[in-house]
Amino acid sequence: EVQLVESGGGLVEAGESLRLSCAVSGYPYRSYCVGWFRQAPGKEREGVAAIGGDDSTFVVASVKGRFSVSRDNAKNSVYLEMNNLKPEDTAMYFCAFSGDILNIRNMPSGSLFHSWGTGTQVTVSS
Repeated sequence: EVQLVESGGGLVEAGESLRLSCAVSGYPYRSYCVGWFRQAPGKEREGVAAIGGDDSTFVVASVKGRFSVSRDNAKNSVYLEMNNLKPEDTAMYFCAFSGDILNIRNMPSGSLFHSWGTGTQVTVSS
């Protein structure tokens, strides 16, 4: 069973940075896709960024230029680097796993991911 654990969230001021980590366990292969999603109170979940099994990446337009996604295979971890954070970035952030998505050219739908972490809270004060 694949398990994901997010970490790195917290309370920061606008303009500061955070790096979220997603530790992946229980999958014996190197090639897998991880997506980052967020959900703010009263709003629908939205995709933020993803890294495909071939290390292709996609970042949604609303955060492009501020957020980036990367992976460290040695640590079985995927990261979401968030710079110049804004109050509107406040949300619970989740990572999700898919062993089926290799190349990505846009943000995969959440329905394509098989396993989810429990989330890490990011709060940005103005």
